[in-house]
Amino acid sequence: METIDFRLLMVFDAIYKTRSVTAAADALDLGQPAVSVALAKLRHHFGNPLFVRTSNGMEPTPFSEGLVQPVREVLAAVEKVLGHRGEFDPATSDRNFRICMTDISQLVLLPRLWETLRETAPGIRIEIVPMSDDTARLLESGEADLAVGFLPQLEAGFHQQPLFVQSFVCMVARDHPRIGDSLDLARFEAEDHAVISSSGAAPTLLEREIARQGIKRRIALKIPSFLGAAFVIEHTDLLLTVPQRLGEVLQGRGAFRFLPVPFPLPEYEVKQHWHERYHHDEGNRWLRRLVSHLLSDAP
Repeated sequence: METIDFRLLMVFDAIYKTRSVTAAADALDLGQPAVSVALAKLRHHFGNPLFVRTSNGMEPTPFSEGLVQPVREVLAAVEKVLGHRGEFDPATSDRNFRICMTDISQLVLLPRLWETLRETAPGIRIEIVPMSDDTARLLESGEADLAVGFLPQLEAGFHQQPLFVQSFVCMVARDHPRIGDSLDLARFEAEDHAVISSSGAAPTLLEREIARQGIKRRIALKIPSFLGAAFVIEHTDLLLTVPQRLGEVLQGRGAFRFLPVPFPLPEYEVKQHWHERYHHDEGNRWLRRLVSHLLSDAP
């Protein structure tokens, strides 16, 4: 199919509107010779004079009368494409965002996120997806918009933004029979421990560091997530090592307390992650700014 320069269609529309080559040139900020050349190309392309001189100016032929509406539809479509900026207004949007999170991120972020959404973006819906080995694929495919957590395994093609630095604390029952106001390494090794079997990379980091330092830990109970940890600890004499932010959220909410871990542990960064495909998506950018505002340690 023979193609035609988009600018020629603009000349056609301008002549149709003004009924004058000179006026069309002024409207398009072109020289009159350039418009005359464009009209000649249009006549050649369509095999029709398109406009003829009359006492009232350049009047369109019947062929042009039938052509003007399709030309304007093309011009409008191109203008829409070129002007597309993916605007996003959270106040009126009803978009559904899917966020991959560990259960700790849910406890730390969700109450504040929901409160903010109720005030500023009431139509926005949030769906939480558990962090898993499939998280990278979900972000790449667009099935998830964002992942919040400790994800050192993500590779090329992903963006990340640090939110806060995480460390660990030990969680024990308020009236624990053997642990008072402090906890030393000997008592840590002597106690029975509860551990989290699957909730992001933090438990794996903790387990690896304990093994590296040769510290003994007798595991008596495995819990699938941190969500039930508080209830278990306040009603047993087990000891559980948890991320500090979880301790801050749970502080004062039950019959348990938090003590420093009696050996050095590395800190790690909790970040939000997204795929390159959605880096410039306005809705995704808005969500990232909101999460950063709610969670970031930075000013």
